[in-house]
Amino acid sequence: MNIGVLAVQGAFAEHIITLEKLDATGFEIRKKADLARTFDGIILPGGESTVMGKLLTELSMLDLLRDLIKNGMPVLGTCAGMILLAKRIGNTEASYLGTMDIAVKRNAYGRQLGSFNAFEEYGGTKIKMPFIRAPYIESVGSGVEIMSVVDGNIVAAKQDNQIAVSFHPELTGETHVHKKFLELAGKQ
Repeated sequence: MNIGVLAVQGAFAEHIITLEKLDATGFEIRKKADLARTFDGIILPGGESTVMGKLLTELSMLDLLRDLIKNGMPVLGTCAGMILLAKRIGNTEASYLGTMDIAVKRNAYGRQLGSFNAFEEYGGTKIKMPFIRAPYIESVGSGVEIMSVVDGNIVAAKQDNQIAVSFHPELTGETHVHKKFLELAGKQ
């Protein structure tokens, strides 16, 4: 399986390493031409969502990515990737890709010092969840399945071909979230 990992900013290398552990091929998506390659899914990593959104616009990739996702391309958004997918960010109607019917609260747990680890269930398995200046989901639309809740906050959800998580599964050495994503990508 061939998975593109957005590599304009953020923690993309760790996702590629995790994919390789699962015998999938990960490649970096750095420019518009990279979106013309043949691939089975895409990962939007953690990082700075504002910077990523700006770069996607400047590199003329935002509309192409949105179209790919709307047309069924499986996508996993982690942390900032979740923000990129959300239809609503905070109390505004602002969005970047806006393909997932969720409203997110950016930096919901505060600054870097508010970062923490949790050990909670995702998709039927308890896993380590590192939260680093993480968002959480404030509300979901009717077609969105809640996948995980930590301390009363929604931290993972799935809608059709999209999975969004607040935490960084690529930093744990565990592969559970990526396995679930590859299963989704394999069904397309």
